[in-house]
Amino acid sequence: MRSLSRFSILGLLATTCLPAAFSHSPFDLDSFYIEVPYPWEQFFHPDSIHRLTDDDFRKVAQELDVEVAAIKAVVEIEAGKTHQGFSAPGKPLVNFDLSMFKSFASRRGINLGKYTSQYPDVFRSGRRNQAEVFSRLENAMAIDSALAVEATFWGMFQIGGFNWQRCGAESIDDFVKLMSRSERDQLELFGKFIINTDLLKHLKSKNWAAFARGYNGPAYARRGYHTRLANAYRRYKAEEK
Repeated sequence: MRSLSRFSILGLLATTCLPAAFSHSPFDLDSFYIEVPYPWEQFFHPDSIHRLTDDDFRKVAQELDVEVAAIKAVVEIEAGKTHQGFSAPGKPLVNFDLSMFKSFASRRGINLGKYTSQYPDVFRSGRRNQAEVFSRLENAMAIDSALAVEATFWGMFQIGGFNWQRCGAESIDDFVKLMSRSERDQLELFGKFIINTDLLKHLKSKNWAAFARGYNGPAYARRGYHTRLANAYRRYKAEEK
């Protein structure tokens, strides 16, 4: 499929540029910046957030053969009307899921009980702002980095870390690096994800219920996910005229 060729090239760039320091765990989220030349920007800098442009949306939409308005609709539902994938430079939007963290730990035979006193914030419920969520994630990563990454939803498309392979990442470290580098990277990961999960056809045909079921889970209808997608799409489509 020709639309995959560019995604494959980007994956190769990501892995060949990945420093050896990223190959071990636990890792530090703040270290996931590397300065590399990109086709759409000359250089990345760690002190700024690299936002998506309309040209980014158009190019990726063309490669996926899907409407820009459809992609923007997904972004709006997952990241809000600001369309932002970062809370600060190098810090993507994250949503750490404690129940998932516990479930994954149980399956892998990891005893979390011995960490509750050392990292109480990880196991404490309650609403948090993004800085607090990020701190909580880093503490969870100190317990088990891979487990914490997989139990977290990442970026403007809120893709679960457990889907890192479906996003075309070479490793969990590579997934975090790309999520932490730019919104364009987040968009590319989303593109690979919907290709590899066969959700692209539903986004193309604007079958919002089928897309929502696969992307958001079986409870999508109760949340009105499909109707919100449809409404957001219609609004963005109208803005194109």
